Amino acid sequence: MNWILQISFYFGSLSLVLATKRPNIVLIVADDLGWDDVSFHGSNEIPTPNIDSLAYEGRILNNYYVSPICTPTRSALMTGRHPIHTGLQHGVLVGASPYGLPLNETLMPQYFNKLGYSSHIIGKWHLGFFKDEYTPTKRGFKSHIGYWLGAEDYFNHLAEANPKAIGYDFHRNMLVDKDALGNYSTELFTKEAVKLIHKHNQTRPLFLYLPYQAVHSGNDYERLQAPQKYINRFPNIKHQGRRIYAGMVSALDDGVGEVVKALKETGMYSNSIIVFSTDNGGPTHGYDGNMASNWPLRGMKNTMWEGGVRGVGFIHSPLLQQKGSVSQQMIHVCDWLPTLYRAAGGDPAEMKNLDGFDLWRMLVKNGPSVRHEILHNIDPILKFSALRVGDYKLLFGHVSERDGWYPPYQAYEHTNISDTVLYYSSNERIEHQKLTAKKPVQVKCGGPRPLNAKYNCVGKLNPCLFHIPTDPCEYHNLAAEKPDIVKHLMARLKYYTETMVAPANKRQDPAGNPKRHNGLWVPWLNSQN
Repeated sequence: MNWILQISFYFGSLSLVLATKRPNIVLIVADDLGWDDVSFHGSNEIPTPNIDSLAYEGRILNNYYVSPICTPTRSALMTGRHPIHTGLQHGVLVGASPYGLPLNETLMPQYFNKLGYSSHIIGKWHLGFFKDEYTPTKRGFKSHIGYWLGAEDYFNHLAEANPKAIGYDFHRNMLVDKDALGNYSTELFTKEAVKLIHKHNQTRPLFLYLPYQAVHSGNDYERLQAPQKYINRFPNIKHQGRRIYAGMVSALDDGVGEVVKALKETGMYSNSIIVFSTDNGGPTHGYDGNMASNWPLRGMKNTMWEGGVRGVGFIHSPLLQQKGSVSQQMIHVCDWLPTLYRAAGGDPAEMKNLDGFDLWRMLVKNGPSVRHEILHNIDPILKFSALRVGDYKLLFGHVSERDGWYPPYQAYEHTNISDTVLYYSSNERIEHQKLTAKKPVQVKCGGPRPLNAKYNCVGKLNPCLFHIPTDPCEYHNLAAEKPDIVKHLMARLKYYTETMVAPANKRQDPAGNPKRHNGLWVPWLNSQN
């Protein structure tokens, strides 16, 4: 028996050694952050020095795409599967929606746990909670601090599905957490993330999923919220809404800086991978009462235009080669699962029915493209679709709403980022000056916008075609000039349509209204229902 015990001890010790060598993974998601709301993309209104530092010293993803709205992106991130294959391709989960990300899907933390990771989520879930088994700690996460719905008040944490369905939504694992009352969520999530990192047992690798609430709109009664100390940083921005929004972004940037600081203080940074992503384009020009900016991209959140699906994103890690570079390779949000699983020492071949690609080797060496096609979405209810194949993007159906080009309120000529920098400390100003000396990764539209640009695509009548590398702002509809390419892309859409499952959407269940649960958003059905 002694030799059996010795072998067991040996392999147990070997597993522990392998686990400790696996990289820590920190996956940060900003909610509704616009393309133009970070200074590494050239924004001269809102300085984001901490985000910029990670981006410039890592790999900026300049050809990175997400879904146009919250729930679909988060489902793709967690499963590596496109929303058309999980039934989450239409809209988002709202209020007492009696459905969620299907339980037959294996999620990112469940895969990582097999490799010895300790997996935690701090922030927004938005993938279902009508039954206990749909909540984060039942789906692979060891702990969750945050909220289950898609939007709420940043301070009192009331989530408003509609005027007749308002309830408190803040949980610590499965328990309602009233201690969060009065605490600004961005600061609260940062504090919890820093605490978790400092307390983490480093004999196991850490997977921290940190989906911030920032910078999503709050409730109807107060859409934009930030502590006054952040708003005060932007006296140069005259529009009140845009000034508050800038404060929200600044709080997010400070939070990212604190998380990285904690990784360095604990010695975990040198063996960590940090991924930063938005979940969709920014809601600009007052959509959702928000003041984001995707300038100069066309469209916004919840559209198929580049402003809705082209995501702010980068990967940062000491493990990368050729750090400080820009990736032009095509990347989709569902690629993160197989990519990070490979980085963690797993074999993505073990994963079944993935739509994502393993891009780890490509990202490490900034190698040639692996992906050459992206399905943006097919919505059979609203009857629109879009995809990109190579350099060409096709839009078809009802895609014409919110299809303009929306500069930030007050426009650039009314503000100067150097005025804002005066409100930072001297050390922060020095660091910011170093960063601004680096060339931002900006979109060049390829010439002036034609007078007919707003009206040359009526997708519900005919497909529209754009050549994204030379026309990223989607000025020139080439469908009439290139019918063969349109035909090819339409065939690809047909292929995807034939693989699609029906949307899982269901009407809200009155039984889930917080009025029936002491003013709380909580699971209201049991597993037998």
